[in-house]
Amino acid sequence: MEQHNRFWRVALLALPLVVFGLFVVWPLFSSFYYSFTDWNGFNPDYSFVGFANFAKITTDRLFLHAALNTAIWMAAAIVLPTALGLVLALLLDSRVLGARVFKSIFYLPICLSAVIVGQIWTWIYQPDWGLLNTVIGQVTGEKFAYAWLAKPGSALWSVIIAWSWQQTGLSMVIYLAGLTAIPGDLLEVCEIEGATPWQRFRRVVLPLLAPSTVVVVALSVINSLKGFDILYIMTGGGPFNSSDTLAMHMYNESFKKYPMGYGSAISVVLFLIAMAIIGLYFRQLRKVDRIYG
Repeated sequence: MEQHNRFWRVALLALPLVVFGLFVVWPLFSSFYYSFTDWNGFNPDYSFVGFANFAKITTDRLFLHAALNTAIWMAAAIVLPTALGLVLALLLDSRVLGARVFKSIFYLPICLSAVIVGQIWTWIYQPDWGLLNTVIGQVTGEKFAYAWLAKPGSALWSVIIAWSWQQTGLSMVIYLAGLTAIPGDLLEVCEIEGATPWQRFRRVVLPLLAPSTVVVVALSVINSLKGFDILYIMTGGGPFNSSDTLAMHMYNESFKKYPMGYGSAISVVLFLIAMAIIGLYFRQLRKVDRIYG
């Protein structure tokens, strides 16, 4: 019987493992391999160039600009969805009328693909008939036709707002789960002792939400590193590379300019950054488990 069960376990796991190996593990190792070559993506004849591609990264102005944009993107991806999700969770946890309906409405964007979200916000930002310019025009009484996605000063932040709109619902749900774990008796004692709502939040609620905050921040950072599709749909990294991130820069270098070896080197750097962040997340998670577990 044990051998029979073992056979079926192996048989059922074989296909998923093969698919995972072909579409995840093999491309991963291929990227590492080609990052040390001058392969252009087509020619089977290529040479090993050692660390030349990685040396080029340190002097590539567009890479450094994309790295700065990625840092801004990640910081905004942490602050905006986390803060907005916490505010919404606190409001909905206070038993407002229609809380269940509002929970569904606020959570709905995370159920949409980033491509759909990007297209929706592209329409919102449309200069001539977009919702945002129309509302501003109605408020000011004058025609307003600002091209949000076509201006270097506003393109990246416009995409960040669209991204935050989608991700806030996930943060809200995680914080709502954390709020339900806080004992009601503890909050009642604080109220009896004369603590103000701000004091209860700062000294009781916020510290007890630390495990939820660790999860929210970690997911926000990891998801922001994967934020390629919404950028591709809304700006494509433009105008003039003003909204380029490392993921977008890697795509442009690899599939538009075709120095596949150099693009692979950028992907390796991005992979190492992601692994470092994930490692810090698990380290922090262990600390939280020791304190609150």
